[in-house]
Amino acid sequence: MPYVEVKDLELYYEEFGRGEPLLFLHSHFSRGLLAFSAQILPFSGHYRCLFPDFRGHGRTRCESLSWDSRMIADDMADFMDALGIVSTHLFGYSCGAYVGCYMAAKYPQKVKSLVTIGGGAYPRTEGADSFLPEALLEKGDTAFIEDMKVRHYEAHRGDWQTYLRTTVADWKTHPNLTDEEWAAIKCPTFFINGETDPFGTCAELKEKVPTAKVYEVKDGGHRPHFVGEQAKELNSMILDFYRGIDSII
Repeated sequence: MPYVEVKDLELYYEEFGRGEPLLFLHSHFSRGLLAFSAQILPFSGHYRCLFPDFRGHGRTRCESLSWDSRMIADDMADFMDALGIVSTHLFGYSCGAYVGCYMAAKYPQKVKSLVTIGGGAYPRTEGADSFLPEALLEKGDTAFIEDMKVRHYEAHRGDWQTYLRTTVADWKTHPNLTDEEWAAIKCPTFFINGETDPFGTCAELKEKVPTAKVYEVKDGGHRPHFVGEQAKELNSMILDFYRGIDSII
């Protein structure tokens, strides 16, 4: 599987399909393919789909274990440069939604469009501390700990405690775009949230980016694009959104 040198990273990614590039941006506890398993086949039939593992996650390697969402946004811009990609559609989920917003604000020339699922306009801290190593050990959640050990071993090299503390810190402080940054998001944008998602609402995002299209998924939670959720409906809507942009360009 491919690695590419990006600054201090050996950045791992997977790629499927041909056509205009589409960069998938994963969530906090996940990695590239895991966050978008229901999108691989439907989207790779139309786009060059790229699924990177973020700094600190999955199989991406780095000497430093430090990261945050803003740093990852810069990494993704450099990742595009390393692959010779001038501009791309973005599809961000949860933490990846924040990364996508940072990219659209800071690198407008690189972003054709932005779709987010499970994003918000400000941080939600409730529940974050329950994922600290001490809290997980206290409640005996060894299954989650083992998942994080295995899923991100190449990134944290066995230091799963630092991985979790860094993740919780990012969860509690992002997204933190300024009003000027929100106003800088000019690309076609589509915000999607489940109606019961505790991490953000379409209304708050629409307030930040008034030109955005929004859709609230009935009976949807934080991850309505997952297998077993409302993936088929959302895949169709998102593909139509991208095609509409491509037809204009």
